[in-house]
Amino acid sequence: MNPLAATIATIAAIALSLLSAASLYAASRHCRWPAWRRHAARGKLVVGVLAIASLWVWIAQLGVGAGLCAMLGTWMLGLMAFPYLAWRTGAEDNGGTR
Repeated sequence: MNPLAATIATIAAIALSLLSAASLYAASRHCRWPAWRRHAARGKLVVGVLAIASLWVWIAQLGVGAGLCAMLGTWMLGLMAFPYLAWRTGAEDNGGTR
């Protein structure tokens, strides 16, 4: 595979994993960003689609075992980062009150 194509596919897989984690956080009742909470109903469907797409790209890049680990690793990183970022920024910075 072309090195540029591999780099683009890896960046796409990371972006899909993080977008899936962001959608899961937005669909959670623990979401501290009011602007994101408005999209909670669509978030649950989007989570599954983005997670499967990310897993598919990671597996195409690295194989089944390493692709599954890479997808879960980037997904969990996002799932840990979004609540921390929400806590650090606060609700008043994102269209709401604390």
